[in-house]
Amino acid sequence: MERFVQRTDLAAESRELAMSGKADDVEGTRFEEGQDHEVKYQKLEVFNEAGQNAIGKPIGTYYTAEIASVLRRESETFTDTVGAVSALIKNLLGETKGEGCTLVVGLGNRDITPDVIGPLCTESVLVTRHLKEHAPKDFEFLSPVAAISPGVLGTSGIESADYIKWVCDNLKPERVIAIDALAARNLDRLCRTVQITDTGITPGSGVGNSRSAINKDVLGVPVIAIGIPTVVDIRSLLVDMGDGKVSEKAASTNDMIVTPRNIDSEVVCASRVVAYAINLALHEGLTVEDIDMMVG
Repeated sequence: MERFVQRTDLAAESRELAMSGKADDVEGTRFEEGQDHEVKYQKLEVFNEAGQNAIGKPIGTYYTAEIASVLRRESETFTDTVGAVSALIKNLLGETKGEGCTLVVGLGNRDITPDVIGPLCTESVLVTRHLKEHAPKDFEFLSPVAAISPGVLGTSGIESADYIKWVCDNLKPERVIAIDALAARNLDRLCRTVQITDTGITPGSGVGNSRSAINKDVLGVPVIAIGIPTVVDIRSLLVDMGDGKVSEKAASTNDMIVTPRNIDSEVVCASRVVAYAINLALHEGLTVEDIDMMVG
């Protein structure tokens, strides 16, 4: 039997692993919990190198919100959930939210269902940059927003980070919001959790296929990363069932992942929550009903 380190993109799960067997919180971090309507959330701050090494995540702030109640799109639940997630996004936008353009980036492969979260989100993001440029008075109540979905290296031949950097150099946005599918270690989190962080993102890291990082150091502007877990590495499941150990045969299954059988409908619902939350965070004064009319 060998010991296997479970893979996860979620800072909350990384903290749980780091906390295993400890009475005190992880050094270099601060953790708190809250609730907005039916949405429970956790806030994890990693504020020094000790915390970064313990958690295995960059220094910054991480929100993890539970959105399980919205899988059935009942109007009131959906509205409350979108509002709660939007409030967390606003917390991280903070002082970066000015009059400049926001570039929303939907990362992922449209042809792979668990990886389609990012592209689906961009379809429901209210794109307004061109409207603001051509008729500023008519659309003064909206913020300038542009959206792209750069695809993946295997289908475009271009690293997502390079593509986004080129767009940023020409568009000169004030901030970037990057959306991607994530990997979790717990099945209960799949399509039921949203992570929001100001540290940027490294696409593919949770499934052992890391690409170039997309963060402030690379792009030169603040990057808010929003992710929804859609897969679990099969060995992470086996570890949970085997007291932290996996057999030699199980350890060799390094290319297998698990995803819900109804993932096609769940990614649509979860991505809609995130897209609407982004719209509310960027366009002050709009309601969910307004967004429904504008993006359908």
